[in-house]
Amino acid sequence: MNNVETIKVVPARYPLRTVGAIVALFVLAVVIQSVAFNSRWEWAVFARWFFDPVILEGVGQTLLLTLIGTVLSVVFGGVLALARLSSSWLLSSLAWGYIWLFRSLPLIVVLIVLYNFSYLYDTLSLGVPFTGITWGSFETINVLGQFSTAVVGLTLVQSAYTAEIIRGGFLGVDHGQYEAAAALGLPASRRTLRIILPQALRTILPSGFNEIISLAKGTAMVYVLAMPELFYTIQMIYNRTQEVIPLLMVGAVWYLVITTVLSAIQHLVERGLARSERRSAVNSSRATRTRSVTTPTTQEPVHASLS
Repeated sequence: MNNVETIKVVPARYPLRTVGAIVALFVLAVVIQSVAFNSRWEWAVFARWFFDPVILEGVGQTLLLTLIGTVLSVVFGGVLALARLSSSWLLSSLAWGYIWLFRSLPLIVVLIVLYNFSYLYDTLSLGVPFTGITWGSFETINVLGQFSTAVVGLTLVQSAYTAEIIRGGFLGVDHGQYEAAAALGLPASRRTLRIILPQALRTILPSGFNEIISLAKGTAMVYVLAMPELFYTIQMIYNRTQEVIPLLMVGAVWYLVITTVLSAIQHLVERGLARSERRSAVNSSRATRTRSVTTPTTQEPVHASLS
């Protein structure tokens, strides 16, 4: 008679993990209780101002600045990244100098200097340097208003960071991909856009969206231009009503909403990119199997020996 030994499986226990979860829930409950039931937060004032048309107009200005700044910084940053990767020492040096300068300067300093640019230069002219040839001249005070100054300042600073992100993405692509693309005889622009860039996007996207979120929050700096974006609008209201905390919470929640939407867009884009990569990998493997099946096998000729 065989003796069957039964083995009792005991799941692993993690008492410290349970204690940590209990402590975290306790701290969360304390925070919620102190915020929700403290009358000094003035949640009624928060609810009254949250969807006010003036606040919504400020949110619209913030979103518009974020959109325009993102598009221009990606375009200009891409040009700077290509210049940094160029074999021309002049282009590479100029791009490096630009990135060094605007990564070193605080955004608020750039905005204030641009807003007072008319003090330094009365007019802005387009022409040939060191000659009297000009194709156009404009009054500086008419060119750099509040909105245009905010857009130019945000673009100048953000494009320096975007350029380094794009350059890092290109450097992350294996050098063999460049050699293979060159061996196919493709022009440089086609190699960059069709072969190198899709592979570099996996590295560029996470850091790039982080910079977009930082740009959305950085638009609060344009309050120094007295431009009615979200933060400046809130400042004007609480300076008049003295309801500082609830109005600051209005701004904080709106910034939370904006960054949450941007994070959701980032997740969708990354998931779509991963899905397309999996689909291309499956298609390439299927094509490889099809070629191996359909390739005719060459048979050696049979020679019969006649006696």
